[in-house]
Amino acid sequence: MGIFDFFKKKETKQNTNLKSSESENLVDEAQEEFIQKSTSNAERIVDGFGEKFDDAFDYSIESLEVLDELLENFADFAEQMDEEMKSDLIAQAGSYIFEVARRNYGGKYFWYDQLNQPILVTGLPSFEISILAFEKVKLRIENGSEDSIPYFFKGYEERVKQAKAGDKAMIV
Repeated sequence: MGIFDFFKKKETKQNTNLKSSESENLVDEAQEEFIQKSTSNAERIVDGFGEKFDDAFDYSIESLEVLDELLENFADFAEQMDEEMKSDLIAQAGSYIFEVARRNYGGKYFWYDQLNQPILVTGLPSFEISILAFEKVKLRIENGSEDSIPYFFKGYEERVKQAKAGDKAMIV
């Protein structure tokens, strides 16, 4: 089972005959579990590389510069990494980005079937600004600095700050 498969499976098990409050409780429970798993996964980056980077992994927006530097180091060896190692790194770094976004701007996790990965949606119910962090980390490792994490996050941040009711955007 993949790191975030538990959320996808929970979503498909929901009973459409449930009362509204029961359904909301299931969604809240799934969100809490997803946040816990995402934070736990992000903490693997913090624990593994925090000391090397002077404890800069503090979930601040500025810490994404350090994450980008870390990913640059990995990008140099991307061709030598096996798929399992690359997937694990993508999940850890993507979870860290999600947690930076959620802790600074809020949001809810969902499953994005088209790319078989989680997505964070900020602004519900007024607007929907979404990010696909796993996909961006994958592109950062494969393409190098042209897929900068801080630049990506700045685009998300600007959309959230300027969002008006009814706005929808996906940042990849």
